[in-house]
Amino acid sequence: MLSNVYEAAGGEATFTLLVERFYSAVAQDPVLRAVYPEEDLSNAAERLRLFLIQYWGGPTTYNDLRGHPRLRMRHAPFAIGQEERDAWLRHMTDAVESLDLPRGVHDAFLEYFEAASTAMINRQES
Repeated sequence: MLSNVYEAAGGEATFTLLVERFYSAVAQDPVLRAVYPEEDLSNAAERLRLFLIQYWGGPTTYNDLRGHPRLRMRHAPFAIGQEERDAWLRHMTDAVESLDLPRGVHDAFLEYFEAASTAMINRQES
C-alpha cells in the first residue's frame, strides 16, 4: 500500500522528470527567463525538485539544506505578476500532463500548482 503522494507519483524519478520538463520550457520562455537571474537554471531546478519531493511526502532534503521553504519570502525579490504566474503555470501544467500519473496524483498536482502559483503573485499589472 502506498503511504503518500510521493510514492503514488513514482518517487524521485517522477519528480526529476517533472522538473526537467518544466525547466526545459522555462529556458525558452522570455517572460520567465526575466524572473530567473541565473543563466544556468540547474540550481533553481534542483531547489524545486527537492522542494516538491519533500512537499509531497518524500525525503526532507530540502529542509536539511535550506530550512523551511517560506515560499512567499523566497520569491519576494522577483517581480511576479499575472503574466509570469500564467506562464509558470502553463509550463508546469504541460510538464504534469506529459507524465503518466495516476488520476488522483495528476489532479492533486494541478490543484496545488494553481494555488501556489497564484500565491506567489507579488505585483499588480499597471
